[in-house]
Amino acid sequence: MSYLIADIGGTNTRCAISRAGRTPERIQTFANSDYQSLVSLLKFYLGSLSPDQQPDRGVLAVAAPIRGDTIQMINIDWRFSSNQLQTQLGLQHFDILNDFEALATGLTSLSDDALIQIGSGKILPNKPKAVIGPGTGLGVAVLIPVDGAWKAISGESGHVTLAAADDQEARIIARIRERFGHCSAERLLSGPGLSLLHSALHDCQISDAAEIARLAENGNPQAEQSFEIFFRLLGTVSANLALTVGAFGGIYIGGGIIPRHAEKFAASGFRQRFCAKGRYGNYLDSIPTFLIIAEHPTLTGLVAHTQRPDT
Repeated sequence: MSYLIADIGGTNTRCAISRAGRTPERIQTFANSDYQSLVSLLKFYLGSLSPDQQPDRGVLAVAAPIRGDTIQMINIDWRFSSNQLQTQLGLQHFDILNDFEALATGLTSLSDDALIQIGSGKILPNKPKAVIGPGTGLGVAVLIPVDGAWKAISGESGHVTLAAADDQEARIIARIRERFGHCSAERLLSGPGLSLLHSALHDCQISDAAEIARLAENGNPQAEQSFEIFFRLLGTVSANLALTVGAFGGIYIGGGIIPRHAEKFAASGFRQRFCAKGRYGNYLDSIPTFLIIAEHPTLTGLVAHTQRPDT
């Protein structure tokens, strides 16, 4: 039994093959902008495989709400039918998960060297875990223990209203609200959000997130300040998530942005902000936070999904 597994983000798609639930093979990364549709991308990948490598099943992780057969992606104009895609790819069985649902599914499969702990706290067994991560958007999911197994639950809490913790953040959020009418967490905690944050903070033209990152790595004080506020805002939203689900199994930071800046993130005010909840500071201080540094953690989650008895 062989699976096509794919992590389909708003910007890039990572494809691989997993044979009988083993480690992903033939991993390739594609820029979504090079393809008119998801089916054309996946067919191109399958066409690069030899006949003996062709899969008979598929499990995809998609950066979109999964609410029926028709899936509309949020940060790229791709819309497709799950059933039609299965037929077009010639697969016998087909599952589609939210991308952060897949990432949450793989949390218990990550090795110790795939994680960096940020701050104190200790994992309590059989307690909820949650994963959050800025990329093209802001993904969130929860992993909860159910009848001796783990169940991943996805949602769209990346779109909760973003709260300010100080006057500076309030001014930034106010400027974003003036422009868009609402400031969600994703509006600032994402690649495009970093650009908006930098522009609102420094009253400058919007710069590409990659350029802001390059400037920060070269010691540019304005770019470094933007990243620091970005990290602190992520601490606010992560703490809200931890309080909401009682995440004594840990909060895990994924996505495409933070792992690229692991040292800055570890030295930032993220953890201090995470614990800054007044009377619940000690509660949050006991919850560990981890940065996921595995190269393809969502693919690991998809492999874990293939090992479920109903898949």
